[in-house]
Amino acid sequence: MEAGTAAEAASAKPDLELDSCDGIFLTYTLVSREKEYPHVKNVAKQAWAFKSMATLMNVGDEELKDWRMYIGFQHKEILVSADGAVPIDAEVDFPTPVGNGTTLAGNPVTDLKTAIETAGDYNQMSVKVQMSGTQFGLGKGGKPMPKSIKLVNDGFKCPAANRKGSRMSVCCKKDPKAKAKLIKKTKFPPRRYGDLTIAYDVLQAFSNNYYAQVTIENNHPLGRLDHWNLTWEWQHGEFIYSLKGAYARIKDPSECLYGPAGKSYGTMDFSQVANCQKKPILSDLPSERKDDEKVGKLPWCCRNGTVLPPIMDKNKAKSLFQLQVFKMPTDDNRTAITPPMKWHIDGVINPQYKCGPPIRVDPQEFPDPTGLKAIDTAVASWQVVCNISKPKPQTNKCCVSFSAFYNESAIPCNTCACGCNDARKCNNKASPMLIPPDALLVPFANRTQKAIAWAKLKHMKVPNSLPCGDNCPVSINWHVNTDHKAGWTARITIFNWADYTFDNWFTAIKFDRYFEDFEDVYSFNGTRIPGIKTIFFQGVKGLNYLAGETNGTHEYDPRVPGKQQSVVSFNKKNVDHFDITRDGFPSKVYFNGEECALPPIRPMMSSGHHQSSISLLAVIFSAFVTFLLMA
Repeated sequence: MEAGTAAEAASAKPDLELDSCDGIFLTYTLVSREKEYPHVKNVAKQAWAFKSMATLMNVGDEELKDWRMYIGFQHKEILVSADGAVPIDAEVDFPTPVGNGTTLAGNPVTDLKTAIETAGDYNQMSVKVQMSGTQFGLGKGGKPMPKSIKLVNDGFKCPAANRKGSRMSVCCKKDPKAKAKLIKKTKFPPRRYGDLTIAYDVLQAFSNNYYAQVTIENNHPLGRLDHWNLTWEWQHGEFIYSLKGAYARIKDPSECLYGPAGKSYGTMDFSQVANCQKKPILSDLPSERKDDEKVGKLPWCCRNGTVLPPIMDKNKAKSLFQLQVFKMPTDDNRTAITPPMKWHIDGVINPQYKCGPPIRVDPQEFPDPTGLKAIDTAVASWQVVCNISKPKPQTNKCCVSFSAFYNESAIPCNTCACGCNDARKCNNKASPMLIPPDALLVPFANRTQKAIAWAKLKHMKVPNSLPCGDNCPVSINWHVNTDHKAGWTARITIFNWADYTFDNWFTAIKFDRYFEDFEDVYSFNGTRIPGIKTIFFQGVKGLNYLAGETNGTHEYDPRVPGKQQSVVSFNKKNVDHFDITRDGFPSKVYFNGEECALPPIRPMMSSGHHQSSISLLAVIFSAFVTFLLMA
């Protein structure tokens, strides 16, 4: 064990830096470091268990609300626990990788009061965060410290941290140049913007139970949820007695019956309880339960878990449900309410959201249910902010293929774009083989012979172990159709390889350079979103569903995917040095909010083709796809 004695000695000495600080004083101390199994010779791969402590103290003259501290971890750290805080930009649960740094938010202490208003009470002025985890690299005598520590609350400025051995410290002060935001004075931190926000409002409170309302609201133009599942973790043994507007995926009374709830509520009939799990999984009700007197009759409920982008339908950008929560007798004070932690929400093929901790905010206001011009307020309110994160490699749920009139080969989706469960019969690291465009119309399992024959015809190498498929339920082909002096056109085809239908689907295409040149889309509805340089496509009324994969005409025919297709036209009014091989392809593609995996390469110009021509093969392929769609 290392660093412990030095850390204890450092913390015992009077801190001169603290005395001279007029703001928020932050420290990070490496308490101990111990070699973990397995023991390996490669120093860079050797794992070390570490314990550390971060502290924040308010030595200024203004209260700090909703504190947030950034720790610039840099040694492939995996955080196993953090007592006194939660990482707001990491994964949902511990252990979580934080090797690129992480931001901690207070839990349960979120605000730091001043010495002036507490008569120097350190318990209200400061907070300690005890951390444990694993880090990699450096030898036995190494002291792997973070790159930096800083306060990330608005309006504060932090210099570079001072480091002495296994301890770092910094004094963060109010930035005099920071423009003060015109924010209404509130008792609690103001509500924040997020791609998706979840409100947890307590409507009624009793000594041993309370009623709460959960409101999910989508704020991002490309955000979306289909068949949403919401989960969290109770902190003090709470359980859900009843639900309205949603249901629990698992209803098992045994966890209550044989747990602390069974001892505390010995006479309760737990067979009637909605959910007894510490980590419940909750889902929206289907639309046919909307008018059910017992579980429905709530605004924005019962839509089968669909939350649309506000750009599509503002009224369908929300979802709401209510629940009755029973507490343990240790929390029998009606105001002792602890919201659940570790929130996570996901859908079928939707953006991947990372949610922060619940932050106490001013009580939510509601219109009076009697219709009078009065305002009702919640007993207490918390806000959870969730933001869209970029999918990690091979975790996408959709992918993109590229093709063009000037090249006879299509570039298919990436190998294992949406993951590979079994790579024993294929190569999960090989690049995908180029294929003829018509091969994009059949499932991957039926492309092998076409791909091999095409490679031989084009004198391309056939690998000994063929690459694995993309394994994506949805794929999108972007085909550059024409290029002429005044403009150019492309054709977008969406394939559904799953066995379920997508209602009210949308896709979005981002162009970094020539977004303004978008002219028209002919079989979809198209809208520009200027702030993110993205073109938003959705199905026209009556054709806003994408059917699932079906069987072929004959038993021996390959399965047929559901398809939607349109031509997209662009002009060249804002063009400088336009190159179709570079500028004719999007930089990002989305389906129902999920960012799709893009090929790393684009079709190159074949010899003998000019940008003003259209290859015969492209015409045949276009006609073939059109025939299939009509059929």
